[in-house]
Amino acid sequence: MVVVDNRDEIRQFLASRRAKITPQQAGLPVYGGNRRVAGLRREEVALLAGVSVDYYTRLERGNLSGVSEGVLDALARALQLDEAERGHLFDLARAANTTARSTRRRPAPQRVRPGVQRILDALTDAPADVRNGRRDILAANRLGYALYSEMFIDPARPANVARFVFLSPRAREFFPDWEGAANDLVANLRTEAGRNPYDRGLQDLVGELSTRSQEFRTRWTSHNVRYHHTGRKHLHHPVVGDLQLTYEVMALPADPGLSLVVYGGEPGSASQDGLRLLASWAATLNQLNQPATAQAPDQA
Repeated sequence: MVVVDNRDEIRQFLASRRAKITPQQAGLPVYGGNRRVAGLRREEVALLAGVSVDYYTRLERGNLSGVSEGVLDALARALQLDEAERGHLFDLARAANTTARSTRRRPAPQRVRPGVQRILDALTDAPADVRNGRRDILAANRLGYALYSEMFIDPARPANVARFVFLSPRAREFFPDWEGAANDLVANLRTEAGRNPYDRGLQDLVGELSTRSQEFRTRWTSHNVRYHHTGRKHLHHPVVGDLQLTYEVMALPADPGLSLVVYGGEPGSASQDGLRLLASWAATLNQLNQPATAQAPDQA
């Protein structure tokens, strides 16, 4: 048993957050015009957090072992972290104080319970799917498959949103605001990596995307994090055109790590009409041999 070594993650995250805060934003006086750092100096963060410079330097070198919640809270305030960034800091500290096996083990395939699939199938007017923190889509209702039909063209299962966004030539047309979608997705994955540092599947995914996509590598090194609970998504579907959809993400407490995602259009909007048209088109998917599950046949 060993303690996970996440010092590089801690160091880069704290340094990147410190670089984003100017003395003016922090309410500190500025003396002289020749500052060698873009944001706050380490001694300024230490002052704001109420700790010694030596102690903060130890933290930013990646050593969060034994750090109290009070110090983490003070550090979050000093760096003006938002909710997702604060949670990520606490996740990094938790990992630094947790023991784990020295070898990674590939987890058993995640499965969607029949009861959850029945809930999906009962949602006939709204696209819905079940996904994990790596953004693997493990199951969907018929409208959900229709909404993401471009993603399911690739026969690999489970379909993965990140692979589609960064590796598919169809992604930029499907996501008109591709830059925003890519930024949000990487921030979601970075949040998941802090929450589950031993997830071999996530580590393999990040390694693959870092190797194959410069766009992903650039975003991954920014260390931005984001929660994925609710929001709006602009899609350009090849059959029904532009869709402006809201989405809600609901955790499935009986299935740790899995979430139900449901999409909808504003009442009376063109997007709601587009979903009705999509539902009509989805009724023909059986003729196209659309699989009944997002999992590969040997996992169903």
